[in-house]
Amino acid sequence: MSQNNGLLLEVKNLRTSFLTDYGKTRAVDDVSFAIPAKGTLGLVGESGCGKSVAALSIMRLIPEPPGKIESGEILFKGENLTVATERQMRKIRGSRIAMIFQEPMTSLNPVFTIGDQIAESLVIHKNISRRAAWDNAVSMLEKVNIPDAGSRARQYPHQMSGGMRQRAMIAMALACEPDLIIADEPTTALDVTVQAQILQLMEELRRTQGASFLIISHNFGVIAKIADSVAVMYAGMIVESAPAREFFSNPVHPYTRGLMKAMPRLDDSGAEASLTPIPGNVPDPAHYPSGCRFHPRCTLAVEECKIQIPELLDMPGTGGHQVRCPIILNQMR
Repeated sequence: MSQNNGLLLEVKNLRTSFLTDYGKTRAVDDVSFAIPAKGTLGLVGESGCGKSVAALSIMRLIPEPPGKIESGEILFKGENLTVATERQMRKIRGSRIAMIFQEPMTSLNPVFTIGDQIAESLVIHKNISRRAAWDNAVSMLEKVNIPDAGSRARQYPHQMSGGMRQRAMIAMALACEPDLIIADEPTTALDVTVQAQILQLMEELRRTQGASFLIISHNFGVIAKIADSVAVMYAGMIVESAPAREFFSNPVHPYTRGLMKAMPRLDDSGAEASLTPIPGNVPDPAHYPSGCRFHPRCTLAVEECKIQIPELLDMPGTGGHQVRCPIILNQMR
């Protein structure tokens, strides 16, 4: 099926919930975003805001039960994945949509070599011989700049460093040349030098292979480096979204501003500036506050904020900048 207006992925009003001992919890609540072909969307927010659940929903990897995609559409090249069968999804996962999971040590199988794990997806999706798949696996390790790839392919995950394992995960994700790669915290626990190398590698792969990326992170530095557009999630909802340049030059939602103030940074003298943390914690999905879910932590909150969940609306005169905060929108009018 053809793409819709050049969009590779379009998520519309997605709701994903889990049944727990405390009742139903909605981890993703009315989330919408889109990624064009060869585009990169950065999805940011604190831990527990629903970013990873949104990604797993796209891959249809939410365990049912206790999880369930309640409503919404996930359109991939115009095909609605929410109604696809498990057999259809197995053909899509790894082949057309791939995912780089948050922690490679727990995502890689410890009893198989790195080369075997990359070759397996090629045998399944490309229907080639084991020998050809192994050769392609070694070639992929070379593409992600792993030295002595032939020997490394015969190693097990525990024999590689964190940076090497992350590169191997990227090689596995790219092996079948997917159209969309979902990267969940791809640089977590890596030192800054390796982080920069991984981001440069992903940018090169987007340019040379034409892949699109969904990058999930709590690190604005990573997002600023690679994303074309940015969406901020809080308590299961998107509270702000914009093209990357507009987003970083004019962040408006109180939560977004709070996240940026909480980032380590240098002052004018080059010394490390003090951090300004956001008070309070992300709410429990089983007990979201009424009204705006950020209002218990927000310095701008008024009585109106406690009553009704605000809509995600376009900011006037910004060209694609949306915010879920009537106070900010009223100030701009």
